[in-house]
Amino acid sequence: MSLLEISSFAAGTWIAPGAGARTIASAITGEPFATAGNSALDVQAMLDFARNTGGPALRKLTFHERAKMLKALAQALNAQKQALYDLSFNTGATQSDHLIDIDGGVGTMFVFASKGRREMPDGHVYLDGDVEQLSRHGTFLGQHVCTPLQGVAVHINAFNFPVWGMLEKLAPTLLAGVPAIVKPATNSCYVTELAVRIMLDSGILPAGALQLVSGGLGDMLDRLTCQDVVSFTGSADTAMKLRQNPVILRNSVRFVAEQDSLNASILGPDAEPGTPEFDLFVKEVSREMTTKAGQKCTAIRRIIAPQTRVEAVIEVLSDRLAKTVIGDPRLETTRMGALVSNGQKADVLAKAGIIGQEAERVFGDPDAFEVQGADAGKGAFVPPMLFHCADPDKAQRVHDTEAFGPVSTIMGYRDLDHAIAIANRGQGSLVTSVITHDPTVARDVVLGAGAYHGRIYINDRTSMKESTGHGSPLPHMVHGGPGRAGGGEEMGGVRGVKHYMQRTAVQGSPEMLAAIGGTWVPGAPENTGPAHPFTRRFGELAIGETLHTAPRTVTLDDIEQFAHFTGDTFYAHMDDAAARRNPFFPGRVAHGYLLLSFAAGLFVEPNEGPVLANTGLDGLRFMKPVSAGDSIKVRLTVKKKTRRTDDYGEVRWHVTLTNQDDEMVAEYELLTMNAY
Repeated sequence: MSLLEISSFAAGTWIAPGAGARTIASAITGEPFATAGNSALDVQAMLDFARNTGGPALRKLTFHERAKMLKALAQALNAQKQALYDLSFNTGATQSDHLIDIDGGVGTMFVFASKGRREMPDGHVYLDGDVEQLSRHGTFLGQHVCTPLQGVAVHINAFNFPVWGMLEKLAPTLLAGVPAIVKPATNSCYVTELAVRIMLDSGILPAGALQLVSGGLGDMLDRLTCQDVVSFTGSADTAMKLRQNPVILRNSVRFVAEQDSLNASILGPDAEPGTPEFDLFVKEVSREMTTKAGQKCTAIRRIIAPQTRVEAVIEVLSDRLAKTVIGDPRLETTRMGALVSNGQKADVLAKAGIIGQEAERVFGDPDAFEVQGADAGKGAFVPPMLFHCADPDKAQRVHDTEAFGPVSTIMGYRDLDHAIAIANRGQGSLVTSVITHDPTVARDVVLGAGAYHGRIYINDRTSMKESTGHGSPLPHMVHGGPGRAGGGEEMGGVRGVKHYMQRTAVQGSPEMLAAIGGTWVPGAPENTGPAHPFTRRFGELAIGETLHTAPRTVTLDDIEQFAHFTGDTFYAHMDDAAARRNPFFPGRVAHGYLLLSFAAGLFVEPNEGPVLANTGLDGLRFMKPVSAGDSIKVRLTVKKKTRRTDDYGEVRWHVTLTNQDDEMVAEYELLTMNAY
C-alpha cells in the first residue's frame, strides 16, 4: 500500500515530501501509513512571502474585516469536520477526543471572530487604555496604541492537538494582522495539513497569510527579526534549545512558550465522601487521565487530597478507571484510544518508571491490560496508571517528571497550607484546580497558589453542570503559566491578539491622537454638521461632529416633581438643612438622573430617523451639584463609530453637561445604533 504524502505549503506552492522525509505510523496498528518532510524547502522564500505579500495584505484590512475572515474560515472548517475526524483516528484519538481538538479549534476561531467584532475597532489601530493627560491644560496628551508587527509568526505546535493547537494560535495572529507559518509535530501533521488545505482552498485568506511546514523548519529560526514571533508548544528541553538560538536572543524575537506542566487538583478539606464535591473530584481526575489518553498539557498529573481521604479516593477512582474501555478509537464503545506513537509509548513507560521510584503503582499494569479491537503489542496502547506517593515532602521526581499519558500520582496533605505547598512544588503549571464548596478554601488557594499557576479552576455543586472542566483552556481566558509551564500566555481574548502587535506610547495634541486612533479626544477640533446629528445616517456622521444645545434652567418644582414621580426622595433633594450638613452639597440639589433626563430632552431629535435605539451609557460621572435656579446645557460629540452589520452601526457619543458658568457638572458616553 502506498503511503499518504503529507505536503508543505511554501511561498504559494504545495511541495511534496522529499529529502529528509520521515515515515509516520498509525497509532492504532503501528504500521507506516504516511510520509512527511522536505529538507529542501526554501525557508527564506517562505519568510519573504509572508513579510512582503501576506503581511501587507492583512494590514490593509481592518480588525473587523479580519474578524469576518476568521468567521468564514471557521465555517469552512466546520463544513468538512467529518473528513478531519476520519483522518484523526490514526493519531489514536477517539470521537470524543475529536470534539475537543477539531470542534474546539473551530469554536476558538468563532470566539476570536466575535471578540474582534465586539471588542476591537473597525479600524487599523487598537487603543490600549485611556488617554493620559500630560499637561495642565490638556494640549499635550499620551495614548498607548497597538499596531501589527510587520514580520511573521512562526507557530511550532505539539502532536496532541493538531487542529486546536494550530487554530488557537492562528486566530489571534490573523486578527492582529500578522501572517503565520505553521509547523505541526510530524507525528500528527497529516491532520493539520488537511485543515490547512481546507482553509486555503476556501479562497478566504490573502496570499501569504498562511503557510505550512510538514517536517523540519531547517534554519528558519536563524533568519528571524525583531518583527517576528515564535510561538512554541512542546517539551521544556526543546523550548530551551529554541530560546537559546543566538538570532532570537540578539534580535529580541518574541518567544511565547507553553511547555511541561505538572498540573494539580486539590480536593478541598470540606469535600467528604458522599458529597457532590467528592464525586465531582473523582470524575474530573478520571476524565483528565483518560481523555486523549492523558496526552493533554492541562491533564491532572498530581492528585492532592486530605491525608484521611487518600484511601477513599484511590478506591473510588480505581473503580472508575477500571470501567474505561481501551481500544481502537474508531469503535463507538472505546473510551480511551492509543498514544500518538510507539515512541511516545516508550517515553511514557520510562517516565512512569521514574515516578515509580518514589510512588507505588496502585492501579494499571502496562504488562497486563485488555485492548478492544486492536493488538496491544503493535499499537501505542497503555492503560491508565495511578500511583500513590506516601511522602510528597521528601519526594522530588513526582514533582518534576511529567509522563505525557494516562499517568497520575495521588498524595495526601495535612492542612490546606500543606496542599498549596505541594501544588507549588511543581514550580509552575498551566492549571491547578480546587474542588470545594467552601469560598474561604477557594480564596486561600488563589492567594497561596496563584503566583505559580496560569489558571485556577474552581468547581463545586453550584457550577458543576455548566463548568467546562479542569483541562479545557478557553479562548476567553489566558492559557499559559509561569516557570516550568513556559512563562507564556496564549488566547485570553484580545490579550492574545496583542502578543502579535507592538504597544507604542504616542504623545501629542488631542487633534493628533484623534487622527491616529480614529476616536475623538476632548480638546480635538469639533465640527458642525449640516443638520441635527440624529437626522444623519451612520455613514454620514463624522468623528468630532458636535451639537451644542440651548440652556435649560432647573427649578425647585422640577426637583420636587421628579422626586415624587420617581419615588427618589433622598434627603439631599428634599431637605435643605440636611443637605447643607452634607459636605458635598450647598443645599437642596437636583437629582443626577433628572439632569440626564433634561440633557436627553435638550439634544434628542424626536421625529423618526436613522437613530434606531439607545443601547446604554458608559462612564457616567457627576462632578458638580446643580441647585434650583442653575441652568444646564449639553455638548454632544461623535466620539467613535463601529459598524455592526450592513444595516446599522454603533455610534459612541461624548456628552458633557455644563452650567451657566461653563463648569462641567456631568460627563458620560452615550451609545446608539444608527441605520447605515
